[in-house]
Amino acid sequence: MLVKSFTATVNGLTAIRVEVEVYTAKSTQTNVFMVGLPDNAIKESRSRIHAALNTSKYYLPEPQTTTINFAPADVKKEGTGFDLPIAIGMLAAAKLVQPEALQRFMMVGELGLDGSIRSIRGALPIAIRARAEGMEGLIVPTENVREAAVVNNLKVYGASHIKEVVDFLNGENSLEQCIVNTREEFFQAQAECAFDFAEVKGQEVVKRAFEIAAAGGHNIILVGAPGCGKSMMAKRLPSILPQLSLSESLETTQIHSIAGKLSASDSLIAQRPFRSPHHTISDVALIGGGATFQPGEISLAHNGVLFLDELPEYSRTALETLRQPLEDRVISISRSRYRTTLPCSFVLVAAMNPCPCGYYNHPTHRCDCSPGQIQRYMNKISGPLLDRIDLQCEIMPLSFEEMSNATPGESSAQIRERVVAARQRQTQRYQGVPGIHCNAQMTEKLMEEYCQLDEASATFLKNAMERMQLSARAYSRILKVARTIADLEGAERIMSHHISEAVGYRNLDRSDWGER
Repeated sequence: MLVKSFTATVNGLTAIRVEVEVYTAKSTQTNVFMVGLPDNAIKESRSRIHAALNTSKYYLPEPQTTTINFAPADVKKEGTGFDLPIAIGMLAAAKLVQPEALQRFMMVGELGLDGSIRSIRGALPIAIRARAEGMEGLIVPTENVREAAVVNNLKVYGASHIKEVVDFLNGENSLEQCIVNTREEFFQAQAECAFDFAEVKGQEVVKRAFEIAAAGGHNIILVGAPGCGKSMMAKRLPSILPQLSLSESLETTQIHSIAGKLSASDSLIAQRPFRSPHHTISDVALIGGGATFQPGEISLAHNGVLFLDELPEYSRTALETLRQPLEDRVISISRSRYRTTLPCSFVLVAAMNPCPCGYYNHPTHRCDCSPGQIQRYMNKISGPLLDRIDLQCEIMPLSFEEMSNATPGESSAQIRERVVAARQRQTQRYQGVPGIHCNAQMTEKLMEEYCQLDEASATFLKNAMERMQLSARAYSRILKVARTIADLEGAERIMSHHISEAVGYRNLDRSDWGER
């Protein structure tokens, strides 16, 4: 007998529909053959399914030969989510499940030996595919039901045991449909924020730099002694970025769904991601890939912030892999077993000490590093990578008097209002240019159009570059940052004071950096 059940396999950010064809025939001995490029996890499902069916009191006719085909046969199938559709297909071939019911539902789930259904990765893109294929409903593990239920116009059911699925398909009981009020929950969750810039004492110049970074989507590097507040302020950057839109949230949630980062209580991600990988991270963990595909930290930070603390301690190869994603805002991963492209549009926040001992330029602590040691330490960060960081800020620690007498600063909500207003100006400016949403993404052609300088501003920039011996790569970065400063002020044109402030954020480009 031949029956079909439907499931999906995740490929990159999308899912591909898979037909699980189960054919059984009488034989002198029991055999199970799987074809259609299943991976080892799928091949091992024979033992899991056999035990799950027996412990659940479902007994298949023996002896017989069972052939299971996964169509399309030329697409690699991976993961344990095929357990449930295979088991249901085998039961339907044994006339223990009505085959007609299988045509209306897509299903996915890993089986335990006791018949329980365990969570899988990628439930959200699978739900999107089920709706696109015109399926009536989707059956997923209970742990994944809220994640999948954010997709409208699709009935999503959660099941915790294979017996519940069998009874549901046979019309003997009904699974409860999960209904999520996506918009209401999404906008309620957006109001929550764990960190606030009002908690940061002093450091007004650095706060201003973060405001500019948020307003223009600029990458920023912080250089300062240990304990001066670099990590504290980096964690608060998401609180002043514009709130996620529903489309951004859906895209971000898909990536986290594929990576298996969502809990049973999660639906849509409402807060911008903040990822802070340790400096021992491998190249693959940072950019994504692996024997079995996993999104990397740069994709998990999509639409949010990637924070790299102690930047010089990262391996040189790991840092150099960031160059292309920072420029293109997508990462293309090609391996022998797969090829995929993932988005990775994030704001990079890097932090580092000014020297190996950490106390160069410290007002009270003596630095024991020689100029050569400082220069070698700084050279761990390549010029091409530094070229992609628009704002370079040197942070000085606060004295006891400054900390004890500091008045509460502006809240993140107040700063965000200015950031959102500046972003709206940029959205209107670049509305006819695909792929450009903020000043940091401007091309040279757009800079010629929107970063024109009057005579006074051009003269000021020329003198500053000559006096500070700034490199040529600093020129476009200064203009982009100046454009953002003008947007925050609501100015149509870049003025000399905008250029002056932008030049102040090029500390690492100074030719005298590290000299005593």
